[in-house]
Amino acid sequence: MPYDYQPKDMIFKNLGPTGLKVSVFSYGGWLTVGGTVKGDPVKDLIKTALDNGVNFFDNAEIYSNGESEKEMGRVFKELDVDRSQLVVSTKIFFGTGKSDPNQKGLSRKHIVEGMNASLKRLQLDYVDIVFAHRPDVATPMEEVVRAFNHVIEKGQAFYWGSSEWTATQIQEAIAVADRLNLIRPVVEQPQYSLLHREKFEVEYKPLFEKYGLGTTIWSPLAGGYLSGKYMNGIPEDSRFKSNPQFYESRIKELESEEGKKEQEKIRKLDAVAKRLGASNVAALALAWCAANPNVSSVILGATKPAQLEENFEALKILPKLDDKVMKEIEEIFQNKPEQLPTYGR
Repeated sequence: MPYDYQPKDMIFKNLGPTGLKVSVFSYGGWLTVGGTVKGDPVKDLIKTALDNGVNFFDNAEIYSNGESEKEMGRVFKELDVDRSQLVVSTKIFFGTGKSDPNQKGLSRKHIVEGMNASLKRLQLDYVDIVFAHRPDVATPMEEVVRAFNHVIEKGQAFYWGSSEWTATQIQEAIAVADRLNLIRPVVEQPQYSLLHREKFEVEYKPLFEKYGLGTTIWSPLAGGYLSGKYMNGIPEDSRFKSNPQFYESRIKELESEEGKKEQEKIRKLDAVAKRLGASNVAALALAWCAANPNVSSVILGATKPAQLEENFEALKILPKLDDKVMKEIEEIFQNKPEQLPTYGR
């Protein structure tokens, strides 16, 4: 039987200045789908997301060298989800790990060929959003804008955006699109969390104010720091312990004096989360991100359905984040970025 998608208690936001509605919490394939998770567990994860009202699923050509797109596309087919009820994105830039210099970057050749390859792996006729996964300073911006405009006019995507671009690069792309009467980028996919705020809240602020730029943020739990897993040290069953050489720098961060101070802050945040009725601190950290009006969607990553279920507690916490609670959180972290001066205003 076809999957019967229902929005449930999910909250939906417009993707920036567009009319596209995306679930405020979404599911992404980075580091999980096709990599550490394959086969039926992928179906369990995507079905758990759908069961909780998620309609937005994020991917990229580079994730597990294309395997993530294959796994996600397979599950959509097997669940028989109505394509019109899904919002799917992918990202072009890194290729799939091949050494050919033309199978990466943002040349017209790679954008067009990369888009064709991603759709084939996803088993889809189109994606809703295609991102330039990184800026390509070796390719003229006009070529980049014209190529993404071509992809949209060809019906392979509805919208395009960027990921980890500078505000200056996004502004340039918008200016080129306007000058040539082509389609603007409407969304950026940056890192954003309680521990990573400067670029989002300061550098991008003029873009939010002037263009209503949308964002689909990644690493909302700061690489797991805000999950609460490490607030009392490094657990023996953590991936840090199982592969200490790979995570050597992260372990040193946690065990440093600064790391211990961060753990104390997260313990205080956990106390606030418990008071608000959450079973885990991650729910509060995720709700804090979603409360930002410039965040269109918060991308979740999980290897187990139970982790996703815990994350969705953020939907119950979000309405409780009044000015008093937000001020309390600011007092715990004391890391609100200083805004740029606005002379004469």
